[in-house]
Amino acid sequence: MPATASRSAPEERLVNLVVALMATEQGLTKDTILSSVTGYREQLEAGASKDALEKMFERDKENLRGLGVPIETIGNRADPDDLREARYRVPTAEYALPDDISFSPAEIALLNVAGGVWGSESLSTDARSGLRKIRALGIPVDEPIIGYAPRIRVRDASFAALQRAIEECRVVTFVYLRPGEAQPRERRVRPLALVEYEARWHVFGFDLNMDAERTFLLSRIVGDVTLRREKFAPALREGAGDRALAGLRAVADRQRALLEVHPGTEASLRLARRAQQAPQGLLVPYVDLHVFADELASYGPEVRVVAPDDLRDEVVRRLRATVAVHGGVA
Repeated sequence: MPATASRSAPEERLVNLVVALMATEQGLTKDTILSSVTGYREQLEAGASKDALEKMFERDKENLRGLGVPIETIGNRADPDDLREARYRVPTAEYALPDDISFSPAEIALLNVAGGVWGSESLSTDARSGLRKIRALGIPVDEPIIGYAPRIRVRDASFAALQRAIEECRVVTFVYLRPGEAQPRERRVRPLALVEYEARWHVFGFDLNMDAERTFLLSRIVGDVTLRREKFAPALREGAGDRALAGLRAVADRQRALLEVHPGTEASLRLARRAQQAPQGLLVPYVDLHVFADELASYGPEVRVVAPDDLRDEVVRRLRATVAVHGGVA
């Protein structure tokens, strides 16, 4: 059965959690978070078990910490190991800039561009209802912080459905187009982890049709992801993310492109972050030849592929196709 549209997307729940934890100095207890923060509260009201929600909260905390969000745990002073009444917060002082920092006009322009991901519209009705419940408990909140909501978009439409399937340990089916194949094929998968690698999202799981673990690039999923009634053991998720990343790194270690890149260009800024210097240019690891060829072609004359030949051929083919579409001569 397909994912329910009314359920909050996982990334929305993470944003709501960060905003709530930033909005209070004294911190929020786990019970307050589960009953007041949008994304948890609606599932609690729908009958989800407290144990399941607590496990979801623990995973969300680890995901946010992995993204660099400093979630602080305030325990019992008399017994620091007793976390039954622990409070959680994101200390806003972690984000304060020293007084002696200043920005040039160019830096301010870049910050303005980055600030475009923020909107000044108020939070949703559900989120504000949760804030009223927090205030009713006598916990002060910082209204200026609550008044802003980041506009986060997951580029791949399948992300939310896969995240839900992982949380609920449910088998999914989707149609997947492999590189070099003309027709997509349906896959039936136990999704175990979502991982980001080379700025692209992948789902790692057990392909029931192939009877083996596989990693799928979300951008190659065609159409909707369907959640099935069939479930799997939660223990299968343990260590899945680490196995997925290890597999992607192993592929990238075997595939390295030698590139000549014009200094000071967008290509130089983006590629140098994941490259090694070579006598002739940059050595850049990659996982998917076709996806990497798309990226390199988008840089136009800023990049020249020295090796390997198949990657160079794919980039040239994309550039020729672009020239042909615009009526030029390749």
